[in-house]
Amino acid sequence: MQDSQMGIHCFVSGKVQGVWYRASTREVANQLGLTGWARNCADGRVEVMAFGERAKVMQLYDWLQEGPRRAKVLAVSLEEIAWQEIAGFKVE
Repeated sequence: MQDSQMGIHCFVSGKVQGVWYRASTREVANQLGLTGWARNCADGRVEVMAFGERAKVMQLYDWLQEGPRRAKVLAVSLEEIAWQEIAGFKVE
């Protein structure tokens, strides 16, 4: 692991289910070379964990605040977490 590597754990609230939010997150994460996952929560939020180069992870965080065209993001929580080695970026 390099010093420039980081992980984030986010909860995204708003109109984020049923609007291709998770699939779009995977697409953006793959373009940025990140690993992790995105999944729906029972309360209507989307949970995201992402790992990679600090600048790229923060680019994804910025994107999470907008999401895909049909989403209406109200809030995104951010917690920096320890690096984890995960293969690829999955939608769960």
